[in-house]
Amino acid sequence: MFSYKNCSFPGCVHFAISDFNPDGSLIESGDFCYAHTENKDEIQQKVFDYIKSHEKIIGLNASGITFTNIDLTGKKFFGCNFSHCLFSGLNSRDILVRMSTFDFSTFSDCNLLACNSHFSSYSGCKFSHVILTGSDLIQDNFCGLSSFQSSFDDSDLYSSYFINAKLIDTSFRNCNIKETVFYEITQQNVSFRQSNTNAAIFDKRGSALFTGLEELNVPRGVQKGPTL
Repeated sequence: MFSYKNCSFPGCVHFAISDFNPDGSLIESGDFCYAHTENKDEIQQKVFDYIKSHEKIIGLNASGITFTNIDLTGKKFFGCNFSHCLFSGLNSRDILVRMSTFDFSTFSDCNLLACNSHFSSYSGCKFSHVILTGSDLIQDNFCGLSSFQSSFDDSDLYSSYFINAKLIDTSFRNCNIKETVFYEITQQNVSFRQSNTNAAIFDKRGSALFTGLEELNVPRGVQKGPTL
């Protein structure tokens, strides 16, 4: 797996975006992050071409790039960095993700069906009109997620984290949420119908959905929700 190098711009703490050999093969890292890269269009096109021409992508740092109307169907990402990216208008399925980060990225109007994401981070992301139906999202980090009019229906979210998430008009119907942590969430019009909420861990503070459950035999400060 590739290691990331810090941006060479004085004082910059971000990682250098990936660069490529003349033959199009990926090298460990470039010199500058995307923000400090002079030829942004050129490096962005190189990233697009590399993803398009490879099924398995390992160690790619594409932080800060915008991905619009790109088909990622069947792509496999290992140890990649897509933090602070914009994903717009994606219609893809069967994407495999392992140990990758999408922190503080925005997903807008995306259909990402039957995705398989394990041990990856989506912390601080914004989901707007995102469909993740039928996905396996195992031990992923969604802490600080802002989700609007989006769906996780029919997905396996085993042992993932949604701490401090803001969930508006978002659906978790028929999901496996065993050991999934929903501490301190803000929710409005959220559905957990037919999901195993009795096996999930919720923050009980201020949520009418989970009130009146003091009789449950759980440790102080930990609240499991009812099955709806």
